[in-house]
This record gives sequence, structure tokens and C-alpha cells, in this order.
Amino acid sequence: MVPTKVQHKKRQVAIFIILMFLWETDAEPIQYSIVEETESGTFVANLTKDLGLRVGELADRGARVVFKGNRQHLQLDPETQDLLLLNEKLDREELCGSTELCVLPFQVLLEKPLQFFQATLLVRDINDHAPKFPAREMVLKISETTTPGKIFPLKMAQDLDVGSNSLQSYTVSSNPHFHVLTQSRSDGRKFPELLLDKALDREEQPELRITIIALDGGAPPRTGTADIQIQVLDSNDNAPEFAHQLYEAMVPENSPLGALIITVSAIDLDEGSFGKVSYALFQDDDVNQPFEINALTGELRLRKTLDFEEFQSYHLNVEATDGGGLTGKCSLILQVLDVNDNAPELTMSSLFSPIPENLPGVIVAVFSVSDEDSGHNQQVICSIDDNIPFLLTPSGENFYTLVTDEALDRESRAEYNITITITDLGTPRLKTQHNITVLVSDVNDNTPTFTQTSYTLFVPENNSPALHIGSVSATDRDSGTNAQVTYSLLPHPHPHPGLASLVSINADTGQLFALRALDYEALRAFNFRVGATDRGSPALSSEALVRVRVLDANDNAPFVLYPLQNASAPCTELLPRAADAGYLLTKVVAVDADAGQNAWLSYQLLKATEPGLFSVWAHNGEVRTARPPGERDAPKHRLLVLVRDHGEPPLSASVTLHVLLVDGFSQPYLPAPEAAPERARPDSLTVYLVVALAAVSSLFLCSLLLFVALRLCARSGPAARGRCSAPEGPFAGHLVDVSGTGTLSHSYQYEVCLTGGTGADEFSQGTGRETEESSTIRNSFLLS
Repeated sequence: MVPTKVQHKKRQVAIFIILMFLWETDAEPIQYSIVEETESGTFVANLTKDLGLRVGELADRGARVVFKGNRQHLQLDPETQDLLLLNEKLDREELCGSTELCVLPFQVLLEKPLQFFQATLLVRDINDHAPKFPAREMVLKISETTTPGKIFPLKMAQDLDVGSNSLQSYTVSSNPHFHVLTQSRSDGRKFPELLLDKALDREEQPELRITIIALDGGAPPRTGTADIQIQVLDSNDNAPEFAHQLYEAMVPENSPLGALIITVSAIDLDEGSFGKVSYALFQDDDVNQPFEINALTGELRLRKTLDFEEFQSYHLNVEATDGGGLTGKCSLILQVLDVNDNAPELTMSSLFSPIPENLPGVIVAVFSVSDEDSGHNQQVICSIDDNIPFLLTPSGENFYTLVTDEALDRESRAEYNITITITDLGTPRLKTQHNITVLVSDVNDNTPTFTQTSYTLFVPENNSPALHIGSVSATDRDSGTNAQVTYSLLPHPHPHPGLASLVSINADTGQLFALRALDYEALRAFNFRVGATDRGSPALSSEALVRVRVLDANDNAPFVLYPLQNASAPCTELLPRAADAGYLLTKVVAVDADAGQNAWLSYQLLKATEPGLFSVWAHNGEVRTARPPGERDAPKHRLLVLVRDHGEPPLSASVTLHVLLVDGFSQPYLPAPEAAPERARPDSLTVYLVVALAAVSSLFLCSLLLFVALRLCARSGPAARGRCSAPEGPFAGHLVDVSGTGTLSHSYQYEVCLTGGTGADEFSQGTGRETEESSTIRNSFLLS
């Protein structure tokens, strides 16, 4: 729920900002004016002062001046960005035609943050055009019977200027017969009429010439002239008369060439050639009048394509002339009807790409729309696709702002192709589509991810230093530097002594190296954590666990625990002559510091004084009699036992056993002494045997305690120190697993009896089932 509330608040802030923009754009526009034909670079206004901004703020906020159609009539001072200068020389007649007020609306666009200011530029007219008649000479045919006061219409002059600089009046050169009247049409344009002051006399003057002068209102005024040739005709009583003095018609702008617009008709009551009427356009201007009239029928037809956006109406004068030269005149007002023939246009003012991810309400583009049609045909609808996270908002007159509707995720989509569709409301509807590509810039919002949460690596012991033992790998969904990952070893929560000297990692590739040779017997396993950190700002990281298992190599030979081989005197085992076959004489106990198959031991009798008398069990090292001892067997025997592991290559150790045959434990079979001792004294053999048994028992107890301690460490080690216990598995049927401790597989009990006597001590040995009673002192050692 928290992210949703945050996004809702961000959306409210974005809507509030947009409403503030709309409020500002609805404010009264700032008005500027400039005289046309002013040189480029001329100072227009101090824009910073007019907008109430501080000096330099326009430059800091990326101010731009935007006119309709992307025409840059004004520019900001490139040095200060505070002054508004004229960018080009303006021609009012080219920009606005005959419209008297030439007002060019524009907007001042501030991008950081987005803000609009409405303004207008009034282009004032100067008197840079003189009136001009459509023809240098006009011909009038007037009957000599025409009475004074008769008015004859003339072709009017054209003046591209407006207001007081436009055409104001007409005059004619001095003559006794005519003067000129200046009349005004419904559209305000002035046309001349020639008034007859004195009757003409063909016989006195069949032809005369006068000059008509058109004057505008400039200071000083400009003029245009044309010659009027007046031909005096014989008597023609009736002039042609039109049925209507004013004709009106409406013409769709998409009418085909040759289309009939209207038919005018005039009647002449005269007969013969004086009653035949011909029609002609009185104001025959090829540029402004795309019409032609049939001289015989009076049909007005279209000869040039109409464009409502260029001219909305036409004022025509039609002249009817009879055979005698008399004329009649009527006026035509043709209204051009707009049809939806112009598709809407889009003008891109600003486009921001790429845009950052994870931020809603980011401004992507600012653009304006327009349609050259009028009325309903000029109204437009602007839209974008519904399945994209963007929003169109109006930002002023015909301006729109494209903003992000929600936070974008570059990892989900890094590029958007946005189609802006502008449709007018005319019939048929016309539309324009504008495609923009918006890239989403990356923000470091994704942590590196390891391909595995934990890695297990196996390294053989005695490896060479700097050995490549494995690799870790992490990827980052971001791009660029935000996706570049570096690797490092992380400090252990429970500091491991010497871990830094065991492994290292390549920061760029994630390759792991063993810095020194590992010893399985010293360190069987260890754990550590590696981190992956990207190079974004702020940097993000993740970690993974690496378990290293050291693989055992057969680098330790078996070690014999019993019998001891470094004693000062050899250990002698006693064998009763009455022993049966299979009698357990002793057991060779050995251990191997290696593990697994490398620690599986087998025993073998290599050499014996009497090879057939003794045998060694291969799987447990028990030395037993192969047959009962005989009278002929020597009293002393020497056995050499080989202990070998099953590594590759196998390693071995050997032990020498001394066996003494005795008739009984109370009367050992020893050579008789040459002289009996005067008093009883302890036998040295007994002392050695007791010492040997005590040493073996002590060593066994120490081994047992060490084994228990190692077992406890192995169980708690993997959780606390990353240690693991030795691998376990089934042993071969003929082998014994000593698990590195050298314990025996059965329980044996040795009993030693020391008695005072005249020359002999008793020593007995049993298996637990054979225990002899004695009233003498008894010491017992139990090996299990």
C-alpha cells in the first residue's frame, strides 16, 4: 500500500503543476509591436523585465520563443538571453495580406521547469507599396447623346498597404468633360467612377485622353496612374441593363475547374447591333480572380482552383456592352465555402529523450497543433495510444504537453514508439500522425544477482599456489556503468584466521584462486562469502556463499600405535605352548591421517621365524596362531607385519613383533641362569611389559579423547566455522575403518600378575573369557 500512496501523491503533484501552467497560460498576453521592414537584430523588448524574472533566469531555464509553424520571427539575445531581438526582416503584406491588424501570437516556453507565457507581436504597416491599376490603359466608348451626370465605372487600383497607407482617393487630369468620384465597396476598398460634366460632340472631338491618378494616405503619399481613352460614339439610345445590380453566390473551395458559378443577364432595348449584349469581367485581375465569363451567355465559371485559406470572398464587376458601345454594370459577391481539405499539422517545440526511469510526471514533449481550415473543420482532437504509460495534457492555446503517466521501468521496456494522432472534426475527418521515439535512461535500481545462491568448489590438497579453483558470476539488469559488476571477498561474521591467505578473487571476472597449498589433514573445508557490487550511484550489491571442500590425497603413510616402535626395549609377546590354533596373540593397531579409501588399512605378515606358526588377519591386524606350538618350535620368534593403505599410490609401514614361547605364565620357558640370585628381585621383562601396556593404554585413551573432540568439532563446525566432517561411507568387508583414531574393533583384557618367588614370575593373558584368579596384586588395562 505504501508505494501506491506515494505514486498517488506524485500524480497529484504533477496535476497541480500542470494546472499552474494552465493558469499562467490563461493570463493576459504581453503585447509587443514592430514596424515592418525593420532590420534583423533590432531590439524589441527586455523579456526578463516584462516577465518579472531575475537576470539570467531565462538562460538557466532554457527559454525558447515559439511561433506558429516554427517560424522564428524573434530570438533571444544569444549573449544575455534577456533581450528579445528581431530575428528577420518582416513583410506585413506577406505575413497578413490585406488584414489590417497583423498580429502574430507567440509563446515564451521555459523548459526547466515547464512554463508558458503568452505574447503577441503587432507588425505595423509602412507605406512601402504604391497604388497600381490592373491595366496601364482603359478604353471607354461613350455616345455623343449621353447627357451630363452619367456615371461610368472604372477599374480600381490595388494597394497592398492597409489602414491610412492604403488607397484613399482618385483624381483625373484637368479636362472640361469629366471628373472622378471615389466610392467605397462593402469590404472598404475604394473604386473610381467617371462622371460626365459636359456633353460630348463626336464631330468636334471623336476621341480624348485623360489620366486617372490613385493616391494612398501615406506621408508622403504614393500614387499610381492609368490612361483612359474615351471614344465618342454615334447615338445609341439604350444601354444594357442587368436584371440585378448585385448578384451573390456561394462556391465550395473544392469546386472543379470549369464549374458553373452563376449566370448574369442584361437586356438592351435597342434593336440590331445596338441590342446585342456581350459580357466581360470589368476588374480582370488574373492573380486575384480565378473566374471567367462567357461573353455571349453571361455564365461565370471557375478557371482556377479556389483556396478558402487564401481568399474567403471575391468581389467582381461584370460589364455588359451592346453593339453601339453602351455599357451596363453589375456587382457579384462570391463567398468561398470552406471544406475540410487541410489535415491538421503538428509542430514539435521540445522533445526530451532519454527520460529517467522511476519518476512519474516527467515532461517528454511540448508541441502545438493547427489546422488551416476554419470553423468546425479547424477543431482538432489530439490523442495517443491507450496501452502506453503516457498522458497528453493541454498547456495553452493549441499547445499540448506529453508527460509520463506513471513511473517507467527501463528493465521492462527501454524504448517507446509513441504515435500522436491529430484528428479534426470536419467531414470527412482528416488526421495526421506524428511518431516520436522516447528512450528511457537507466537508474541504478537493480542489485547484481548471482547465478547461484551458494557455490560448492572441490580442491585437491597439496595444490599449487595461485590455482584457479572456480568462478562466481553475477548479472545486473541495469545498463552501462550501472550494470558493471565488481567482485570482492566479504569479511566473515566470525573471523576466520588466515582466510585472506587462503583464497583471492578477480574483481572483474569473479575467478577464485587458492593462494597457497591446502592440507586436507589440517583444513578439510571452509566457507566464505563473496560480494558483487555494481558501479552505479549509489552502488548496489549482493552476496553469495562459497563452500570449499578440500579433497584428500594419499600423502600420509599408516602410523603404528601398537606395538610402539620407538621404545628403548622391544615389546615381547608371550605365547603359551599349550595355545590352540587361532589363539589371539596380540593385535597390531595403526592409524592413517588420510580419509576415505586412503585411510583403509590392510595387514600382512611379511616375515616370520616360523612362517607356518602365525597368521595376521588382513582386516583388523589380529595376530593369531595358525597351529598349536610344538616342542620343536624355537622359544623366541620375530614377526615382521606390513600395514598398507589403499591410496593411489599405496603407502605402508611395518612393525616388528617379538614372541616368546612359555610353558605357562608362572613358569616362563627361559634358559636356566648360571647362578641363582641370592635374593628375589623383579624380573626386567615384567617391568618392560607393564610399562609397554601402560604406554599403549595411555596412548589409546588420548587417541579416544582426540577422536571424540574431533567428532564434536565436526558437528558444530559447519554451522559456525564452515568446517565439514570427514566423508563417511561403507568399508570393504575385509578392511577395518580406523577413522583416524586407531581404535580396536573388539574389547580385550590383559591381566598381569606379579608374585614374589625364588626365580620366576607369573604373567597371564586372556581374551576376556579366560581370566585366572590370583590372590596376588592384579592390575587390569581395558582396551576397547
